[in-house]
Amino acid sequence: MIDSHIAALLAYAGRLDSRVRRSLADPQQSARTIADWTAALADVPATLPGTGWDASQAVRRYYEQRGADRSAQFRPVEPHDVLAAWAPHRAELMNRHTDPVPSADPDDPAAWREELLGTRAAVATGHTPPAQYRAEIDAAGKKRLASLVSGVGHGPRRYLPAEVAAQLAEYRPTRAAREAAVAAGKPDAYRHKCDWCDAEPDQPCRTGYRRQGKGRGTRSTPHPCRIEAALAAEQDEDEHDRLARLMSTPPAPREVRARHTAGGLRS
Repeated sequence: MIDSHIAALLAYAGRLDSRVRRSLADPQQSARTIADWTAALADVPATLPGTGWDASQAVRRYYEQRGADRSAQFRPVEPHDVLAAWAPHRAELMNRHTDPVPSADPDDPAAWREELLGTRAAVATGHTPPAQYRAEIDAAGKKRLASLVSGVGHGPRRYLPAEVAAQLAEYRPTRAAREAAVAAGKPDAYRHKCDWCDAEPDQPCRTGYRRQGKGRGTRSTPHPCRIEAALAAEQDEDEHDRLARLMSTPPAPREVRARHTAGGLRS
């Protein structure tokens, strides 16, 4: 806050507390008080639209004497009372802030760090509202983002370029065979848990049987029961899709037929 903000804030406090009003009656004392408050609250904004911060409301809350606090009975409001109200609000702003990508060259760590810290300092001092990228994702966007992220690093969906995956196929034959089967239109057996060796989804099947699974090797192909489970699941999905299409198809209009009545005409 600047001098004009502090003067307005003290004028508001004087309406609530006659002690503040009397201390501002002397021009010299008033100038010293405004200068001291300005130096103490230089990094505190007067208002922050959209975040609920208002320095005058912090002064008002001090005089409301909440939670059995009777400080206002013994002394008028001071700068540290405003600072005590601003600190938790600033912490909330920083928790809501998501660091935007700096416009500086990433190859220049000093400039990158300086811009990043400058953005955080601007939010902490109230000069810039927090960048809330997470708040812009609604419930539907979160579900869509979760479905996209779920395929990164595991599952049948490839997240590597095709040429890189071809070069790595020699070193991960199980993954290569799985991707080839999915590309050929076959069901993905690794999506399901194996009933024979208890292999978890996305994990290869194990060979042999030993207590607690110690010393067991991995198979390059899934067990037949796992393939059967994938086929059954695919059939269930096809039947579900068929029923969904059937339920979503509007009924055909009924054909209007002429009605025939028995007997002659009534007179």
